[in-house]
Amino acid sequence: MPAKSKAQQKAAGAALSAKRGETPKKELKGASKGMYESMTEKELDDLASTKRKELPSKADKDA
Repeated sequence: MPAKSKAQQKAAGAALSAKRGETPKKELKGASKGMYESMTEKELDDLASTKRKELPSKADKDA
């Protein structure tokens, strides 16, 4: 599942880093904290590996 925005891709990268033990969990905030707790490492990797070039900064609320 690809990320829908740059913000989502960035949050997934932060959560993935914590999941792998590269960053302390206590440094997570907002969406990345929720992603850390509710998603597997594979799901986070899929989101974080999305190419950012064509993503909007934030996703539409309607989508």
